[in-house]
Amino acid sequence: MIRKLVCITMTSVFISGTFSTAFAASSSGEIKTSDPSKHFDVKGKMPSKFTIELQEGQRKSLPFEDKRDFEEAKRGFIAAPKYKQIMAEAGHVAWDMGSYEFLLKEGQNFDSMHPSLQRQATLNMAYGLYEVLPGKIYQVRGYDLANISFIKGDTGWIIFDPLTTKETASAALKFINEQLGERPVVAVVYSHSHGDHFGGARGVVDEADVKSGKVKVIASTGFMHHAVSENVMAGNAMTRRLFFQYGALLPRSPFGHVDQSIGKNIASGNAGLLAPNVIIEKDFETMTVDGIKMVFQNTPGTEAPAEMNTWFPEMKAFWAAENITGTIHNIYTLRGALVRDALEWSKQINVALYKFGQDADVMFASHSWPRWGNERIQEVMRTQRDTYAHLNNQVLHLANEGVTVNQVHNVYKLPDSLRNQWSAHSYHGSEEHNSRAVINRYLGYWDANPATLMPLSPEDSSPLYVEMMGGAKKIMKKGKELHDQGKYFHAIEILNKLVYAEPNNQPAKDLLADVYEQIGYQKESPSVRNSFLAAAYELRHGMPSGASPSAAGPDVIRGMSTALWLDFLAVRLDVSKTEGKHFTINFVTPDNDEKYLVELSNSALTNIEGIQSPKADLTITMNRTELNDVMMGMATLDDKIKAGKAKLKGNKKPYDELKNMLTTFSIDFELIPGTLPSAK
Repeated sequence: MIRKLVCITMTSVFISGTFSTAFAASSSGEIKTSDPSKHFDVKGKMPSKFTIELQEGQRKSLPFEDKRDFEEAKRGFIAAPKYKQIMAEAGHVAWDMGSYEFLLKEGQNFDSMHPSLQRQATLNMAYGLYEVLPGKIYQVRGYDLANISFIKGDTGWIIFDPLTTKETASAALKFINEQLGERPVVAVVYSHSHGDHFGGARGVVDEADVKSGKVKVIASTGFMHHAVSENVMAGNAMTRRLFFQYGALLPRSPFGHVDQSIGKNIASGNAGLLAPNVIIEKDFETMTVDGIKMVFQNTPGTEAPAEMNTWFPEMKAFWAAENITGTIHNIYTLRGALVRDALEWSKQINVALYKFGQDADVMFASHSWPRWGNERIQEVMRTQRDTYAHLNNQVLHLANEGVTVNQVHNVYKLPDSLRNQWSAHSYHGSEEHNSRAVINRYLGYWDANPATLMPLSPEDSSPLYVEMMGGAKKIMKKGKELHDQGKYFHAIEILNKLVYAEPNNQPAKDLLADVYEQIGYQKESPSVRNSFLAAAYELRHGMPSGASPSAAGPDVIRGMSTALWLDFLAVRLDVSKTEGKHFTINFVTPDNDEKYLVELSNSALTNIEGIQSPKADLTITMNRTELNDVMMGMATLDDKIKAGKAKLKGNKKPYDELKNMLTTFSIDFELIPGTLPSAK
């Protein structure tokens, strides 16, 4: 998902700073709600007549008569807990399903919400314990962004995907044990390398039992690398951007945050990472754990770079991980990540369809709800396979006819045969940004027009546009006309230029916010909706203060390779301070027998594992266990040197120079001009 969900902020400081892991949620765990009949923002607007007309048209044209998803989402319900909130160990609210109860008012249509999104958001209100396969497979839903699944073995529970946080996972385990009887956890399976599928492991198992082998923790090949590395190099930028994609600071409201498509939201609590002690290496591997036979299918390069489906042959049950859920996913996730491969995704679903889907009686997954009956399972598998395949192939078809990355989102459309199936709808992704992603994957960002190859920065080009359009007053007048005509994307073209040219022009920012808000109301994808609504809020009020996620995650830091940490140091290098500098450092961590050669040359900091230079300017020696403290901000390298736990041999000058060259990143940078508090 996280991936999809979860973004890990890497603000590691080599010498004197901190390294934190942030899981996307409210900055302090505070749950913001408002009266659903009123807008939460004094500057907020109600849906325009154009937005209302669009929503009414969607209600008439989409297949709302198909109620099967609602029947499946309710099937197998056993019990719901009496509580709606789960508290974090730190004292704040980690999870609050009650904040979305406005969605459960029967017969209420919200014109500030795309009707299809309202449907998905209502489906995701499932809360409690559900039976998937009588006496064998259960799920606790509505405790986090993902589902936690329980397989009943001969002696205990096999857990699939222990959620994002220790608190929510622990609450889910406690609830199922209360309902079905106390059973130990004998194994945990991580379906893939996104944080909402492993972060709560400490809430269901003890680390000592994992290390001893008493409890198996099973994951696919490459899991640890990808669980840690996916968000490192651009982690600070990703964290800032996730406030838009996940609407992290939007109140829960029909005018704000309503859903996250694959679940309600992300829990905010203690997130950790227990390393797996069983790795699935082959494309298919069969294993029996506590009497349960499982066939694992590795599916790298799909929803996550390390992911696997699971087949239970004796139960005829198929676990689809996050490869097949109640939505078409992100090919490009808006917080920022490497573009995924829609074609490979479709091919892996096809493999599962013909290897397992022909016999499956039930299909369940790490998000959404199960499907029962072989005909229904094959229908959903084919629909999602075909949607990803169509996206890849038709976008490339258009590209080969000359449609560019800057046009394809206005051209590409799903065929009606897919549009009329709910499981083909792009709630987590969107057809618009996914279609652009396919072209970007194959052809890159350039549309082959030299004018767009090296464009001026917006703050440089916008004043010219404003001047040529006759100034701010004319742009505001025309922008208002376009807004009043419902031509919102046309209005963006000129108002965005004005805001870049005059970032302190609050009336211009307010008008652009009004435009963004209507577009947000109209969008089916929560990721897109949240991005427009969050941008509208920042245009009106500036960046929220205290918007920094809380630090956590020492498990993730311990799991980070030294090589990756050194790579990130190179990202943090301030090249204005490196001109004419050159040095080499041998870096040694004796307790894990690692050695690196670090070199500054031509304003680039590089490293190579397993190499030491006899002519190095400096050798730094410290145990990796001591380095972890530095990476987590619990100590500085200077502290370790003073304590005798790190040793310098040779010329200390490179060490002092490197300390001065490293930048500590902060997420308080503008995504929208004129939104920093000081700029108001």
